[in-house]
Amino acid sequence: MILDDPTRSTGEWLRGEGPLAEVVISSRVRLARNIAQFPFLTSASTGQKSEIFRTIADQVIVCADDSQAELIDVEEADDLDRQVLVERHLISRQQADAEGSRGVTVWPDETLAIMINEEDHLRIQGLRSGLRLDELWTRLSAFDDKLGARLEYAYDKKFGFLTACPTNVGTGIRVSVMLHLPALKLSQEIERVSRATKDLRLAVRGLHGEGTEAVGDLVQISNQTTLGKSEEEIIKSLEETVIPKIVEYERSARDELVKQHAEQIDDRIWRAYGLLSQARCIGTEETLTMLSHLRMGIHMGRFDLIDIHTLNELFLLTQPAHLQKMVGRLLEGRERAIARADYLRKRLST
Repeated sequence: MILDDPTRSTGEWLRGEGPLAEVVISSRVRLARNIAQFPFLTSASTGQKSEIFRTIADQVIVCADDSQAELIDVEEADDLDRQVLVERHLISRQQADAEGSRGVTVWPDETLAIMINEEDHLRIQGLRSGLRLDELWTRLSAFDDKLGARLEYAYDKKFGFLTACPTNVGTGIRVSVMLHLPALKLSQEIERVSRATKDLRLAVRGLHGEGTEAVGDLVQISNQTTLGKSEEEIIKSLEETVIPKIVEYERSARDELVKQHAEQIDDRIWRAYGLLSQARCIGTEETLTMLSHLRMGIHMGRFDLIDIHTLNELFLLTQPAHLQKMVGRLLEGRERAIARADYLRKRLST
């Protein structure tokens, strides 16, 4: 079970594989759906939320066939386990912090997760490392058709799928790509990304999506609206035009930094390693920033003391909930900072 030992793997989104993986951390496609015979969650009673949960959970497990998908009752999970699921990008902060009956069904490789009673009754989410939007859409569309044959979705002939948030009405699709853009940040060219995405009506968010800031030079880029465009149009725009252009910007910025400021780049990379390998007390945000520098160094061929797999493990296992799971108890802020530094020193000394 994922929550019994979340340290056994980094999960799919940090696998470090797939097309353009040196810049594209992961791809995600999510479909929002609601069941026709029930009100939206904002108007649903406690009893209706429980009925929605049971109705959907039963059908999801049937459609999962022999995949060994695991149903996790988020309402019954403790705060630490909920945060583990958030850190692994299997549920949203909104679902973790909500009240009432809710849960998530997770496939063993964590490439597919079905959130029940998040903002909508049902959110089907596919996640892969690297740029794999079209591949994800093929899988999600097939599962959506299968589940839709067993559940009556709320659908209008004029507007399409009906959702709790008006921006999701239509296809109900939200497509997002997580990018690592340290060179654009260092060269103060990150505004190029902001301008390009704004013109295309795309949203730029932080590590954990809506309402979060970019940390560790990681940003998520996603479509803002779904009405009036097909799923294929939205995916094609991101996968074939927008994301490759941003990757090109980042690669050019890395090349230019090496040409003009090689010593400063190396100094930044090795200072990051020195701090991570010697610190006695270090916070989450500082750790992610330093790991970002090492990730840049690895992909630029300027740092080889650890590999990308080890770095991805450190990225996840130093986050608060995973760290406390490893220690085996709840830790206050300063205790976590000390435990994080201890863990980093042990991993980086081998």
